[in-house]
Amino acid sequence: MTKLLVVEASPRGDASISHHMTQRFVEIWAAAHPGGDIVRRDLADTPLEFVTGTWLQAYFTPTDQHSPEMKATLALSDTLAGEVLDADEIVIATPIYNYNVPAVLKAWIDHAVRKGMTLGFDGKGLVTDTKATVIFAAGGAYGPGSPIADRAVAQQYMKVILGAIGIKDVTIIAGENAKLVDMGETTMEAFVESHAGELSAAAE
Repeated sequence: MTKLLVVEASPRGDASISHHMTQRFVEIWAAAHPGGDIVRRDLADTPLEFVTGTWLQAYFTPTDQHSPEMKATLALSDTLAGEVLDADEIVIATPIYNYNVPAVLKAWIDHAVRKGMTLGFDGKGLVTDTKATVIFAAGGAYGPGSPIADRAVAQQYMKVILGAIGIKDVTIIAGENAKLVDMGETTMEAFVESHAGELSAAAE
């Protein structure tokens, strides 16, 4: 059974543009993979914490030496890394804040990129034969020819971090000028439809 992990980083719920784009992706994916398993991880509803000294102490302590407190500290990280390892495909939906991903997505990455789980102790990625699609909703436009193309930090960062854990098949869908929806200059439906071809190609 093919398994899709859906990770969403927007706090806006049904008002989120990246959420609506991802819903279209998931619908297409489900139709193309009858019987496929879809696991959803909404980071707005996940009790993520930023990395602390206590967390790092547990992280750098060999597993066979973990105290009950250390095991509890890493429990959520174990779950998140496990979800990544179990998936055949991953779709990550996120807005762009100040040219990069939101803090909540960075926190998820810090929990999911785990030495000995998703990342080898030799630095090689352990998440192999997995495909990823990253769906961005960005207020501006950073594509080729844009005067601010050098600010496409989020896109490059996600490619680098996914590649680091072994995922080389990464598709980026850039929902640029998403501010037009919030400004009422286009509808949510029209904006999503303008990316239908990209979403279909990635999901199928």
